[in-house]
Amino acid sequence: MSIGEVLGALRADFPDVSISKIRFLEAEGLVEPERTQAGYRKFSHADVERLRYVLQCQREHYLPLKVIKEHLDAIDRGLEPPEVPGAAPRVPRMVLQGDGPDPASFAAEPSDLRLTRAELLEAAGIDEAILGDLENFGLVRPRSSSSAPYDADAVLIARTAGELAAYGVEPRHLRAFRTAADREIGLVEQVVEPLRRSRDAGAHGRAEETISQMASLSVRLHAALVRAGLRAR
Repeated sequence: MSIGEVLGALRADFPDVSISKIRFLEAEGLVEPERTQAGYRKFSHADVERLRYVLQCQREHYLPLKVIKEHLDAIDRGLEPPEVPGAAPRVPRMVLQGDGPDPASFAAEPSDLRLTRAELLEAAGIDEAILGDLENFGLVRPRSSSSAPYDADAVLIARTAGELAAYGVEPRHLRAFRTAADREIGLVEQVVEPLRRSRDAGAHGRAEETISQMASLSVRLHAALVRAGLRAR
């Protein structure tokens, strides 16, 4: 969309918006449209929704651009926008609850959620000492060296470890889970490796499907063994 088309799309809800306003928000880094070879701006529908969010926050909640920009940055990292004006964005509830052991929850596509260390601590409800131990024992692993290196898996692991800590189970007691998981990963990779090396059409897709199915089955087996063992006592 051209900047004129964007203006037309926004004016129905924001009559006071102007081309100069859109250019100002771009200059402030709240939206970054692509440019054609001739230098003309080309806005996507996502850019328009981003502008709509900015204008709504300004009109209805009187938030300064600095706060709105922080919210947009958090939303870009997979967080949910705040319900209360000025509040911090939230980790999606489905992330905190975790996925069940169905194959879809082991899809290769990584989560878009990216958290800073402070955001991870808040979302998981743990303190720095527990997180440090979880990292030392290899249970939580940052995905990158960026300022927001933690993903949805890190949140779920840290939150679960925090809940276990309430029963006196410390991170050092959980090393057996890391060891068992690594062994299961090794077993799955041993089965999948021939598919990955295959040049047949569709081999990559079959490999990913096999990983999802085997991971789901291993979690189901683990849960059944723990349940059976506890019932036998």
